[in-house]
Amino acid sequence: MGNSIVGPEEFLTKSGVSRETFERLRLYAELLLKWQARINLVGPDTLPDLWSRHLLDSAQLFPLIKPGAGRLVDLGSGAGFPGLVLALMGASDVHLVESDSRKCAFLREAARVTGTPVTVVNRRIEQVPPLSADVVTARALAPLDRLLGWAFPHLAPGGECLFLKGRGAEDELTASAKEWNITASRVPSLSDPGGLVLHLREVSRGRAQP
Repeated sequence: MGNSIVGPEEFLTKSGVSRETFERLRLYAELLLKWQARINLVGPDTLPDLWSRHLLDSAQLFPLIKPGAGRLVDLGSGAGFPGLVLALMGASDVHLVESDSRKCAFLREAARVTGTPVTVVNRRIEQVPPLSADVVTARALAPLDRLLGWAFPHLAPGGECLFLKGRGAEDELTASAKEWNITASRVPSLSDPGGLVLHLREVSRGRAQP
C-alpha cells in the first residue's frame, strides 16, 4: 500500500465490511472531524489519512478475533481506536477504557449516533476492576511489557491480546520475555508498511525456560 492516502471507498474494499457497517463508520468519522475542532482526539497531521491511519488500522483486527469470543476490553481507547471500530463491526460486549473524560464524552456520543452498544469506562486502567475479557486490544498506548501488565488482570482464561505495534515490535517482544510467557503471532499491518499486529495467546507471568 505504501504511503498513499486511503479514502472511504478504498477502505470499503480493503476492510470487506458491509455497506450498512460502512455507513455507520462514515457517521463516526464525520462526528470525529466535528469534535476534533474542539478537543484533540487524534493527531491533526493524521486527519487527511483518517480512513487508513485510524479506521483501517483498527478494522484489521476484526478477522483476528476468535469465533464466538465474548467480552472485548479496549485499553486507552482515546477516540475509539480500535475498540469502537470493532464494536461497530460487530464485536460483542465491548468495554472502552479511557481516563480522559472529554474523550469519554465523545465515545458515548459516537456510540449513540451510530447505534452501537458499548460500555465506556472513564477510569485509569490501573483502577479498573478485572473485566474477564476474551480479547484485550490496545493501540499506541505503552511498551509491550507495561501493556501486558495492564492487560493481564483483565484476561479471562484462554483470553487473547491484539496489540497494534510499530517498527519496534520485535524489540518489545524481546524485552517482555524477561517477565512474561506468551505465544505470539505476528500479522503484517494493512495500514502501516512497517507495523505489526501482535496476536498474543497463553499469556502468563514468569520467565520462559530456555
